[in-house]
Amino acid sequence: MQIGVTTPAIASGAGSGLGRATARGLAARGAPVAVLDRNEAAGSAVAEEIGGVFLRCDVADPASVADAVAAAVAAHGVPRILVNCAGIAVGAKTVSRGEAHDPALFGKVIAVNLIGTFNLSSQVALLMSEAGPISADGERGVIVSTASVAAFDGQIGQIAYAASKAAVAGMTLPMARDLAKSGIRVMTIAPGIFETPMMAGMPEEVQASLAAAVPFPSRLGKAEEYAALALHIVENAMLNGETIRLDGAIRMQPK
Repeated sequence: MQIGVTTPAIASGAGSGLGRATARGLAARGAPVAVLDRNEAAGSAVAEEIGGVFLRCDVADPASVADAVAAAVAAHGVPRILVNCAGIAVGAKTVSRGEAHDPALFGKVIAVNLIGTFNLSSQVALLMSEAGPISADGERGVIVSTASVAAFDGQIGQIAYAASKAAVAGMTLPMARDLAKSGIRVMTIAPGIFETPMMAGMPEEVQASLAAAVPFPSRLGKAEEYAALALHIVENAMLNGETIRLDGAIRMQPK
């Protein structure tokens, strides 16, 4: 699929980090971009910068997603590209200091990272499936979601986060198979340790230690590198139904 003015895009979690870099990359190629985020100030700033439209959206709420998608269609037309970057991370063990993991906290992580990805993907996929093809292959759209290396190498205290991201990776192939007849591709990126707001909240010595653990290049990943892969996935029609690790060959240790 060629990225340009005829390929409207939606990027969630686009007020910062991976989503912001992806929104910028899409806009630089000419795509009209709907910037979805819960943070109105951050999302509006990105939308203004790239000439897109900001839509406040809680991906865990199907009604909020429906409103945002409808507004995106009204602004730019049926989206042909969706990149799911909205997500949260919390640290809590299964059992800690004599207490079980807070089920509400576990549920919140699942609601945002997994159910949120599903909500936006399924609603956008419906619109894509009803639109006409835009390539010689009959392609109607592409969905790129965000997992994490924690999906495969979950660390101590990451049970909720790892479970949510493993499920996002697990959705990829069946969703691709579901949507194949409609000419919609589905891919997932599993980033390693990247420079994101989540990472920025950690002490500098922790960030340095994590960066040193990456075999090569021994540094934190850059959001622009995630965006570059997302854009390549959009343009490469043979990429479908797979989760790609983007991690500098790191394999996370238990802690």
